Amino acid sequence: MANEPISTADLYDERGEELESIGLQFQDLGGHTHFSGPARTIRCFEDNALVKTVLGTPGEGAVLVVDGHGSLRTALMGDMIAESAVENGWAGVVIFGAIRDRLALAKLPIGVKALGSNPKKSTKTGTGEVDVPLVIDGVHITPGVMVYCDPDGVLVER
Repeated sequence: MANEPISTADLYDERGEELESIGLQFQDLGGHTHFSGPARTIRCFEDNALVKTVLGTPGEGAVLVVDGHGSLRTALMGDMIAESAVENGWAGVVIFGAIRDRLALAKLPIGVKALGSNPKKSTKTGTGEVDVPLVIDGVHITPGVMVYCDPDGVLVER
């Protein structure tokens, strides 16, 4: 990302229909409010084993998009997994679900968007899929497409 944060509004004005906007009202929960990068994806339900595994590998500036089916019943990421993501060079994480350790995440140099938070841990069986096409709020997210995030929202390349 350049020195100047990318404004999703300006980017949409420039590129219009090349981009799709996720209409869900994600909360900004990480230390960085502006982040972007190529998408990596996970589909899982109340089980964060794959999130932990993937964020423990080199991120190379990617954004992990997690389809947690919108569940707020358990957290899919907490401070220890987020610290691992920072150490491994991830630009950010967008979770269609919940996180925990909200105050600790806010201090980390990474972008985090999620629907909300819940202190309850998820299961850790490894159920789910990695690097698969996702559809969140009608927006198609294919591994490798660019994802742009700021306080206004999330844009995904078509």
